[in-house]
Amino acid sequence: MELVFTGRVIEWRGPAPYYFLPVPDEESADIREVATAASYGWGVIPVEASIGGTAFTTSLFPKDGRYLLPLKAAVRKPRGLTTDADVTVRMTVLL
Repeated sequence: MELVFTGRVIEWRGPAPYYFLPVPDEESADIREVATAASYGWGVIPVEASIGGTAFTTSLFPKDGRYLLPLKAAVRKPRGLTTDADVTVRMTVLL
C-alpha cells in the first residue's frame, strides 16, 4: 500500500523531544484495513517513507484512532523541519 499525504509536524515532549507527522484520517483508515497483516505487535506498522529525496524506514504508532509517523533527526535536520512545518511524505506500508 502506497500513500502520499501532507501534514504538519508535531513535537511530543518526553525525556527527549520526539517529532511526528500525524497521518490524516482518510489514510489512517486505509492503514487500519491492513493493520492486522502489517503489524508486528503493539499495533505498530512498519513503513518505508520519503520526504523530498530522503528515504527512511520506521514504524507508525497508533494514537487516538490515527497513526503517527516518527521523524528521525537524520531526516528532519537536513531539511530544516521543525514543529508546525508542513511536510509532504510518500509512504509504503510494508506487509
